[in-house]
Order: sequence, then C-alpha cells, then structure tokens
Amino acid sequence: MTNQYKKAGVDIKAGENAVDAIKPIVKATQNANVLSTIGGFGAEYELTNVLKGIKEPVLISGTDGVGTKLMLALKHNRNENIGIDLVAMCVNDILAQGANPLFFLDYVGVGKLEPANMKEIVNGIAEGCKLGNMALIGGEMAEMPGLYDTDEYDLSGFAVGLVDKSKILTKQNVKEGDVLIGLASSGIHSNGYSLVRKIIDDNQLDLNEYREELNGTLLDVVMAPTQIYFNQLNPLFEESLVHAVAHITGGGITENLERIIPEYLTAKVYKNTWQQPAIFDLLQREGQVSQEEMDSVFNMGLGMIMAVAPENVEQVKTILGDDCYQIGQVENRHDKPVEIIY
Repeated sequence: MTNQYKKAGVDIKAGENAVDAIKPIVKATQNANVLSTIGGFGAEYELTNVLKGIKEPVLISGTDGVGTKLMLALKHNRNENIGIDLVAMCVNDILAQGANPLFFLDYVGVGKLEPANMKEIVNGIAEGCKLGNMALIGGEMAEMPGLYDTDEYDLSGFAVGLVDKSKILTKQNVKEGDVLIGLASSGIHSNGYSLVRKIIDDNQLDLNEYREELNGTLLDVVMAPTQIYFNQLNPLFEESLVHAVAHITGGGITENLERIIPEYLTAKVYKNTWQQPAIFDLLQREGQVSQEEMDSVFNMGLGMIMAVAPENVEQVKTILGDDCYQIGQVENRHDKPVEIIY
C-alpha cells in the first residue's frame, strides 16, 4: 500500500497510537450512564437515572476555548493544565445557570500529532472533567498540516448539564436587597491574555524570575489553571440558596455581573471587600492600565459572583468557607447596572 497521506503530513498510525494512549484516561472519568466506548461515530449517554426526581428536565449546554492563553502554553511547553482551563470555561458557564454537569466533549486540532503530547493534553481535560463532575464521553483529534504549524494545536470543548426548569438561574430571580457573594478565583483564569501577553512583551518581563509579590514565578502564576466551581456551587443549588450566578470571564466584573441584573436594579460592589491577587496589581502597574479597564477585562480575584437572598447569606457563607466574600448588594437602579465603589 502507498503512504502518500503520511507524506502529505497526516499520520494515521500516530492517530491510532494517540487514541490508545488516551483510552484509560478517558475511561477513568466515566460512569454507568456512558454507554459508548472510544471509536464509535457518536457518544452515548443514558438519561434514565439522572432524570429521576426531575419534573421538567432542561439541558444546558456551553462551548468555549481557552483564548490566547494557549499561545503561552505552546511557547513555554505548559500543556499539562490547559485542558483544565478548557473544561473550566465550559462547565463554569453551565453552572452559572444552575446545571448539574453531565458530560463533556473536546476537539483538538494539531499541525503534527504526537501521541505523548496528546496524552498530556487529554490528561488535563480528564482532570477538569473530574473536578466538574462530568464524564468525558467523546472528542475529535484532527491532524491538519498547513492549517497549524508542526508544534501548534488548538482546543475547544462542549459541556452539557441538566436542571429542573423551575430551578434555572436567571436574572429574573434577582431582587432588591439581594446580597452579592463572590467566589475567589485562582488567578487570571483564561481571559484577557492578549493584554497579558502584550504587557509581558512590551516590558520584556522575565517569566522565570521568582517574584516575592507573587510568591512564585510570573510564568507559574499566569499559567495557573482556571478554578472549576462545581464543588462550591452544587451544595448551594441542592438547597436552592442562590438566585443567580455570574461567571466572571471576558468583560470582567463590569460586563458579566450586568448579565444577571434586571433592568430596574443596580449591583453595587465594594472593591475593598475581597483579597485581590497580586498578579493584577503587577499587570496594572507594568501595563499602565486604568482601573476601569482592569475591571472590564479581568476577574480581579472573583471567578463567580452570586446574588443571594439576605436570609440565606450566613448559610451560604458557612457552606463556602474562607474562599467567599460578601462584596455588595442589589439596589434600585442608579445610573448604571453595575457600580464599583473604590
């Protein structure tokens, strides 16, 4: 048999080896609801058990990537956690609507398929799925020479969760007097990296230098994986303790919090109520970025913000522990949907 396809840049045998390498990793995320195995045309997930007790089942889905954080991962060979970022960006979105995560699918496009690299990437995706309480049920690995350079790859993911219709979290649930509770982020997460990279390049910052203010190297801090909030939010959802949740991603606190505030209300946020990670001070200083722009690009230390009825605040704070902050309240509409008080 001829081997012209390999000469064109696509190695079918490498693809088979990559699939064999990731099979046990993928299987470790799965449960009895997953009926299919790797290699089928479609992934199968049985709903019989997960639908028990749900009167009006609604599927919540989300898809995302990791933005230009991937460029730093490629440049500095930091591929081990980028899969966690991918899952986090998808599952945190569906958690924000009250969903119980069910399963995840991924897409990896590469210039040249290296089984060892693929195993490292998928291992991160699998770890993210475990943190998000999801089964990794399928995906796609596509070797595309010419579209990507030899050492380049791209990632995207797709998460699906389930919620009873009456428990979907929307801004219509938010009331005047609701208290705003923020959940700590693990750092920059996966948004704003075009600005992060510009600041690094413009100032020729040494990513490998230990920095006292960061308690580590700049590279370690900017590549810290995105926090996945299933373990924090699920107990609150089970007790119906939350009116709405904003996932603080692209657009920062300003734009994302606005998404859960009705037109006749204002979210008032007090900036001195939580511990802001030092990385944001460094980026603002080195990049000469205004405070307003920082708040509209980065999460500034809060990965999720919840609106909670006053009578539920203490119970919520008890469940969440030290990684939550009471940051403000919901009031009658002022001039803006979100006001940040410095």
